[in-house]
Amino acid sequence: MNTEKPKPKNIDEYIAGFPPEVQEILQQIRATIRGEAPDAAETISYQMPTFTLHGNLVHFGAFKQHIGFYPTPTGTEKFQAEIAGYQGGKGSIQFPLDKPMPFDLIRAIVKFRVQENLDKAAAKKQKK
Repeated sequence: MNTEKPKPKNIDEYIAGFPPEVQEILQQIRATIRGEAPDAAETISYQMPTFTLHGNLVHFGAFKQHIGFYPTPTGTEKFQAEIAGYQGGKGSIQFPLDKPMPFDLIRAIVKFRVQENLDKAAAKKQKK
């Protein structure tokens, strides 16, 4: 018997798989990312919501106790002071579900990652 949840095909399906209070947080995170990266594409990668713009921009996902936010190692390195109060690892941050979501921090990190990806794409284009 397969007890695994079906893999979501898109971000809407991913979000729909969570309780209403978590769905609301995930939609707010999605809107926050979309606000800073209006040209980014939405997809599912690593079974998580992912935004791409000239490569991976950020991933995020819901877990039992937290929201995982994955802005790549450069996204966490740049914001070391701001994320110091959160658990995480190289390229990941855990935002506890029982605390207010730091939407301003998410917005700043996404803005940084957008510029980083645009700069990399421009540099790559110049090399050709």
